[in-house]
Amino acid sequence: MTEAVELETDVLILGAGPVGLTLHLALAARGIRSHLIERRPMSALQADPRVLALSHGARQLLEQIDSWPARAATAIENIHISQRGGFGRTVLDKAEYGLPALGYVVRYREVVAALARHLSAGALFAEAEGVATQVTPQGVQLTLRQGEVSQTLRGTLLVHAEGTPGDDPEVSVRDYGQQAVICEVTPEQPHAQRAWERFTPDGPLALLPLGDEFSVVFTLPPAKAAAVLALDDAAFICALGAQFGRRLRFSRPSRRNSFPLALRMRRTLARGNEVWVGNAAQTLHPVSGQGFNLGLRDAWQLAETLLSHGLTAVALQRYAAARQCDRQGGALFTDAVVRTFSTDFVPIKWARGLGLYALDLFPPARHFVAKRMIWGGRGW
Repeated sequence: MTEAVELETDVLILGAGPVGLTLHLALAARGIRSHLIERRPMSALQADPRVLALSHGARQLLEQIDSWPARAATAIENIHISQRGGFGRTVLDKAEYGLPALGYVVRYREVVAALARHLSAGALFAEAEGVATQVTPQGVQLTLRQGEVSQTLRGTLLVHAEGTPGDDPEVSVRDYGQQAVICEVTPEQPHAQRAWERFTPDGPLALLPLGDEFSVVFTLPPAKAAAVLALDDAAFICALGAQFGRRLRFSRPSRRNSFPLALRMRRTLARGNEVWVGNAAQTLHPVSGQGFNLGLRDAWQLAETLLSHGLTAVALQRYAAARQCDRQGGALFTDAVVRTFSTDFVPIKWARGLGLYALDLFPPARHFVAKRMIWGGRGW
């Protein structure tokens, strides 16, 4: 094995997904050196089938680092929220907030590409396997291997942005007993930039405008999800229509994928010279599209905190304290929505309907929900 030259930097970032890349560019804009370590090849990130719902607040952050994928983004101009088999509905509309859109729908790979084009040579170590990590009060040393080459990286701080954690005693997990089936379908009528959030006893069903298509997030119990994944295209369209209702008709579903849904919250965001951001810090249910937007705000606030307070463990503790309101608020918001709306219990169903009517008739309550979705904790 070949021993490469050692490298010195300020911040080592584990994970080169959108949150890690955003942090790297935000740090660079503030004159702070950082390097990214990614175990996968960048081609794997480009092949990721997911679609992201980005808030207008996320667009504002990405524009500041010249990484907004404008041509690839489909605007959400209004959101129709309702429940299947029950009364009550509300509509959130961009006109009430003086914004060009409430949010945007973008393919994961397009966000990665927009960020990655600003990477400087040597900033990314892809297909890198970590061999050993030493974290001391004096700094961080990471030994990694790329093929037959071993390299030692030294920095002041270590950021974990490598995505959803596995088994970790520091992470509390609430399993929702749901799977998200994702795909794209063609609507019979143009979607007119409207997103739909339809709550059913099995879980929320979201239709997000993407180009001329809808991106579908179809939440189901595991057994039903497995059955739906096994359907042919025609039968899948029937199942989707039965769950959504008769207001829209669909055709030409794409290949379906699925993933389990759970709430994962890391108890301690910062420890010594280490800090956790994005899905490594918290993984939320996809309802209302809060998780990725929360991760971008993590990256941005960490960069600002390090610029203001230096590359120290104290700065990381300040960051952790400052993030509590936003991350706990996001977790409570999405968890309450999922738990309240994923049941057919009649009294709760009536209460949901009254709540949706209240949002429609009482603008301050509707604005509270909309601003939570657009700006997170800053919207409060």
